Amino acid sequence: MDHITSALDLVRKQPPERPVALVRRRPVTTAAHWFQQNFKGDVFYAVKANPSPWVLETLWAAGVRSFDVASLNEVELVRSTLPTARLAFMHPVKSRVSIAQAYFDFGVRTFSLDTHEELRKILDATGGARDLNLIVRLATSGEGSNLPLTNKFGVQAHDAPSLLMAARQATQDLMGVSFHVGSQCMRPTAYAAAMAAASRALVRAGVFADVVDVGGGFPSVYPGMVPPALSEYMDVINRAFDEMKVHEETQLWAEPGRALVAESTSVLTKVELRKGDALYLNDGSYGNLFDATHAKWPFPVRLHRQDEAETDTLKPFRFYGPTCDSIDSMPGPFWLPDDVNEGDYVEIGMLGAYGVTMGTRFNGYGETDTVFLDDAPMASLFGLGPRSVNYPRPFDAVEENKVVRLNRPKGGKRGKKRVKAKA
Repeated sequence: MDHITSALDLVRKQPPERPVALVRRRPVTTAAHWFQQNFKGDVFYAVKANPSPWVLETLWAAGVRSFDVASLNEVELVRSTLPTARLAFMHPVKSRVSIAQAYFDFGVRTFSLDTHEELRKILDATGGARDLNLIVRLATSGEGSNLPLTNKFGVQAHDAPSLLMAARQATQDLMGVSFHVGSQCMRPTAYAAAMAAASRALVRAGVFADVVDVGGGFPSVYPGMVPPALSEYMDVINRAFDEMKVHEETQLWAEPGRALVAESTSVLTKVELRKGDALYLNDGSYGNLFDATHAKWPFPVRLHRQDEAETDTLKPFRFYGPTCDSIDSMPGPFWLPDDVNEGDYVEIGMLGAYGVTMGTRFNGYGETDTVFLDDAPMASLFGLGPRSVNYPRPFDAVEENKVVRLNRPKGGKRGKKRVKAKA
């Protein structure tokens, strides 16, 4: 992997033919330090957000020791990259083979579930093991999130007590509760509501939880989506945890993904053709731009060209990817100089989460090169970006040209006595 000074440097000295992931270690390190200093519990990185080995290694160097994995392949990846990492298999539905191999071959002891059937499957696949950490995932409303996750997973409130009791009886180690408020959660109080519901479920079941896992959903900043300061999320979670009916040794966990890695990566794409306000790029929804297509997020963009400066006049564009599938379309709007044309390069920011990990080889496309940069991300919740980012006038109502900077609250880990779980 090469190291360059800037995207413009790459375009002018070695113009790429394939899409290039421009990756930055510093935003990952900064975000990891922030979460460890401000979340009063254990931070499990959600590997699905970006499983690149360089991300795992950077997080480890920054002090992250715990990882949320959702498949046997992710288990194998993290264990081969970081042999002593603590793993939690937090997908609520797993194959028996995956459970058995994770337990017997890779030393995984933490498993999530949301049904009695999955609990029996875990117990059968591990030979009736009693040294399990069993985490019951509860359903949430998903209100306040940009991408709700309410239908696929989570036991409903009326069924939760019996499942909590069964999980409590099935293990001699840790039993806990978890939930997911939805991806890109824009409302900190969503965590408080979910934690209050979890507390009620525990009371109805008549059991104490050893773990309260608030899951993921922590946001990043995109055009049109400037969330509250992350410190507000921490304050809400801390207050809600203090109000839960849990014992003094109960652990607090979180599974941030997007918030740890979104700022780290931008993707450099080449304009192959312009048709009016449509730009045909060499990357798209089957590559690094899944969210730009399916979530219709207008990611921040900037233009690079080899030999001349662009005009100051911006106009909105839509993108098409390189495949022959008509769904390979990104509505934007993406604001670029109005003279953009074939041969120019568009850098698309904030793709460290759910960018490279979403790529396929459909239609023979999908290869992405990787180079390292030391420059600032295109936007930042951690004070790393420039004061002014390319969020032009249509986003005036959502704090145009504002980079959110956080005040770091004092304090370290939660003051309660905490008991470390096995991996």
